[in-house]
Amino acid sequence: METLSAETPSLSVVVPAYNEALRLEKTLGATARYLDARPGTYEILIVDDGSSDATAEVARAWAAERHGARVLRYERNRGKGHAVRYGVLRARGERVLFMDADLATPIEEIEKLESALDGGADVAIGSRPLRESRLLVRQPWYRELAGRTFNTVVQVVATPGIHDTQCGFKLLTGEAARAIFSRCVLDGFSFDVEALFLARRLGCRVAEVPVRWAHQEGSAAFASRAAFLKSGLRMLRDLAAIRWAHRAVRPLPATQTGTHAAPRQA
Repeated sequence: METLSAETPSLSVVVPAYNEALRLEKTLGATARYLDARPGTYEILIVDDGSSDATAEVARAWAAERHGARVLRYERNRGKGHAVRYGVLRARGERVLFMDADLATPIEEIEKLESALDGGADVAIGSRPLRESRLLVRQPWYRELAGRTFNTVVQVVATPGIHDTQCGFKLLTGEAARAIFSRCVLDGFSFDVEALFLARRLGCRVAEVPVRWAHQEGSAAFASRAAFLKSGLRMLRDLAAIRWAHRAVRPLPATQTGTHAAPRQA
């Protein structure tokens, strides 16, 4: 494993991975090639969420050839929310991107999110329903229907005005990332809603950005339609937990976002 430089990278990229051995190397390669071709330093953190396949071996073999790549692993599968939180709280970058291992949103779309942060946002999120977004490959009908239903409830209960909480392509300032994820507690797929709910409560500026996106088959998280629908029901239950868990959170001073609490590495 490499010795980490004392230099703070411009960008940290967190890639949560659960049983992604077949496509992880392709995603990491495309990400590194793009980042190598542009200014600024970066690090890539691959978080193996207790995979039962060769994800850890693939990640370690790839990282061994790359400066600035780290593999973080724990034995038991904890859920995507835990994996993202685990990586974000160990990221050192001035900005932190977390993205799905299937590269459903091309890494080049980060430029749109960066423009939003340059314009004053603390959090920029990829959003598929926006008019300017391009859905190159759509989800199966039952996923789209469940997604629209879930988002309607989410807007009422937790994040009014945000059209897409679940797109796995989000960029945050380092300060906002640490302020938000040091307070997150959910390990499952509702973590996106929790993070955005907290961002609003803390006074962070959230920008929703149109992106290119293509549905990718073979998600290890949802091996069947029944598994997907069951997860959706759990997410609906989580909404009440989010409001209760963070009922006492108040906005931070605008100039000190993320400085009031040290990150909890969990």
